[in-house]
Amino acid sequence: MSKPKAEIKFTYEDYKNLPESETRRYELLEGELIMVPSPNFEHQRISGNLEFVLRGFIQEKNLGTIIYAPFDVHLGEDVVQPDILFISKGRSGIITEAEIQGAPDLVIEILSLATAERDRTYKRTLYARHGVKEYWLVDPERKRVEVFTLKEGRFEIVGVYGKTEILTSPSLPGLSIDLRKVF
Repeated sequence: MSKPKAEIKFTYEDYKNLPESETRRYELLEGELIMVPSPNFEHQRISGNLEFVLRGFIQEKNLGTIIYAPFDVHLGEDVVQPDILFISKGRSGIITEAEIQGAPDLVIEILSLATAERDRTYKRTLYARHGVKEYWLVDPERKRVEVFTLKEGRFEIVGVYGKTEILTSPSLPGLSIDLRKVF
């Protein structure tokens, strides 16, 4: 009879003490250390375009802070690095020098082959459980953005926007993004 495999659960202290590396990003999900591969060019291009448009709107309206990966977001025992996130001015107290301590107002994940399933399932549930108000899934392959809002502890889809449409945000009134400038 084989000996049972010892299950190793990492803590946040373990996570924070990982050696720094310019080429690796990690997330801590249910005590499991997950290496997130470097994004490809298309992912980075879309991320940069989207972050640029959002930053301009947020700064012009003085609404809060936009942060892009890699930057830790601590949600309970889990630590994630969303591609882009927004924290409203009134909630800026959750921002520290090292991490975000709590749920951002808006989280944006750009799907890739390595992360799509986790972004659509585990992270979607995690973000809802911790009170993220709005969640966007950006699909570079299909050139579309799915927008979800939190209602009664669960995300409900409020819009699916294709590459030639104008995306609007329920939690950022006045925001209109021409997705041709993103994709």
